[in-house]
Amino acid sequence: MKTIVAKVDLRQASSAEVIQTAAKILQEGGLVAFPTETVYGLGANGLDEKACKRIYEAKGRPSDNPLILTIGDLDGLYKIVGKVTENAKKIIDAFWPGPITLVLPKADCVPETVTGGLDTVAVRYPSNKIARELIKIAGIPVAAPSANSSGKPSPTRASHVEFDLNGKIEMIIDGGAADWGLESTILDVSEDKPVLLRPGAVTQDMIEDVVGEIDVDPAVYSKPDGNIVPKAPGMKYKHYSPSAKVILVSGSMENVISTINEKISADEKNGLRVGVMATTQTKDRYIGGEVLVVGDRTKPETIGANLFKILRKFDFIGVDIVYSEVFDEDGEGAAIMNRLNKAAGFNYIKC
Repeated sequence: MKTIVAKVDLRQASSAEVIQTAAKILQEGGLVAFPTETVYGLGANGLDEKACKRIYEAKGRPSDNPLILTIGDLDGLYKIVGKVTENAKKIIDAFWPGPITLVLPKADCVPETVTGGLDTVAVRYPSNKIARELIKIAGIPVAAPSANSSGKPSPTRASHVEFDLNGKIEMIIDGGAADWGLESTILDVSEDKPVLLRPGAVTQDMIEDVVGEIDVDPAVYSKPDGNIVPKAPGMKYKHYSPSAKVILVSGSMENVISTINEKISADEKNGLRVGVMATTQTKDRYIGGEVLVVGDRTKPETIGANLFKILRKFDFIGVDIVYSEVFDEDGEGAAIMNRLNKAAGFNYIKC
């Protein structure tokens, strides 16, 4: 299969034809990768079981890992859920369209392939204009997990999608770099008390300002039990990881830098190529290895925007092991550390 890669800029008249072509591919059961404000999504007709199975095949994704359905307008929500709870309505009013996914009771039309056999469905209304236009023209809810090989860092650029999925899908819409760079927040609002299933740009504090106190699923901050039944993507399996082993180093910054430098020296003597994920504040303090800057500690949004790009770059460089600094888990930091913990398989050196 030859994968079409087409640039889209909604200010250009030629983009309408590209989106029409992509919408037709979706309607006919094909796969289209497209940009959102979080990461690139891999789209298929969310009501077509055969098309959704192709997502799992293209990504190499476990079949019990649910998909997210994206909608192009609010009317689309009521066609795929059985009930919109009061807390869901409050979150919708506050944050949609935007980077938060809601888990709600599913309608009968939603296939089990999408839900992983659960009686709930995850739904998102993205703010990215290209995504919304594509979904509206296709006229269907679009199943859209991240457009990467399962377990690898999520794609924030069309080139990342092409690297992973070229020849496996019909089309990639290149809409430039994703704005946020980490996947959406996922909030289960199917029951009376909301439960945070995955942190993201819409933080726990922001949610609690709207609906009051919420619960947090244990899998957000700790290694999940192997028998967990995931209610949302990214809960059960190792995710976001480059080919190299990732180790997180925590402690005082002085101890972290000293420990990583010791590891660089020892590993390089053993013939290993070492990567270091640093910040603008620490990049010049490492004595060797391939040091890549993920962002500025005082601006966590820069770390979120660059995290997956940097993890992928370590693969391109060809390192054997990556040592990463850790970050405060307040606000946006919760999403950053959730992704880093998953990438490292909760593998820590504490110093």
